[in-house]
Order: sequence, then structure tokens, then C-alpha cells
Amino acid sequence: MTAEAHRKATRPVQPGMFQYILLASHGTEGAISAENMALRICSPAGRIDHLVVVPEFWRNMTGDDWLNNGATRDRFRDYLDDALRQDIDQQRQRVSQKAFDRGLTCQHIVLLGEPEEALLRQTRTHAYDLVVMGSPRPGGKSGLRSTMLTKKLTHVLETALLIVPHPEQGTLK
Repeated sequence: MTAEAHRKATRPVQPGMFQYILLASHGTEGAISAENMALRICSPAGRIDHLVVVPEFWRNMTGDDWLNNGATRDRFRDYLDDALRQDIDQQRQRVSQKAFDRGLTCQHIVLLGEPEEALLRQTRTHAYDLVVMGSPRPGGKSGLRSTMLTKKLTHVLETALLIVPHPEQGTLK
């Protein structure tokens, strides 16, 4: 890398560089770092579409392997639906408040499906300036691993992509 290329790659992120951002976030520490970066670099009076993808496996999460009657399965499914809805509502409120505080427009999009495919579908239907998401969680950190950031995504995505480091991996200036 030349000195000029290195200087450009390491320069501080300038606020207001992007008018229309797709933010893929699901409320983890890394995703919240991505939220903060998207809000920071969005143009004044810009727009952020906040994408939450509910992975396909939640659709069939009924506890069939240990719940043996229909009424109990239905109550368990309703419990999971309510917990998921509350989690998504908390994420929406957090992102909405941050966007409002910065004078940005924010739309929330919740899709069911494979995370990578849902993000690609969304980018094909809108002219985003940038897609922002968090990097994968560092090894040793507990939690569900997202399948959104894949090699296929980085090769097929036709929109610029910013992968924000997990807070434990370092920071962007």
C-alpha cells in the first residue's frame, strides 16, 4: 500500500458523508457499535433504514421435542413471539431515539428469513449509499452467531459496505 493510499484508508471518518444508509443491527454490542457509526456518518437530515432480520429457524421454534400437547406448544410459541417482539421493539426505540437526537429520519424494517438473503433483497429494492453492520463477535464471546456477514455477501453486494469492529477488537477513528 502506498503512503497516499494508507493515509486515505486511515483518515478519520467524516460526519455527513452518506445520505441514505441501510443499518443491519440486532442489538448486540457489535451491532450497537455499527448503529453508532451509521448515525455518526449519516448526512444531516439523512435517512437510516434499520434492518432487523429474524432468522428462519425461529419460525419453527415450538419446543416439539419436549412439549407434548398442542396447548402447551401454543403457549410456548406465543411466549417466544412476545419475547422476540419485545426485543425488536427495544431495538427500534433505541435506534429511533438516537436518530431523532441527530435530526435523522429512521425507518425500521423487520424481515423473516436467512439474514444474508434478507439483506441482499433489501439492498436490491433501494438505492442505499452504504450498508453498515457490525463485525462478527470475537471468539470466546457467548451468544448466537449471525449468518449475515458471509463471503457471498461481500462478493455479491452491489452497495458499499462498512463493517464496524466489535468494541473489543478496536475502534475506527
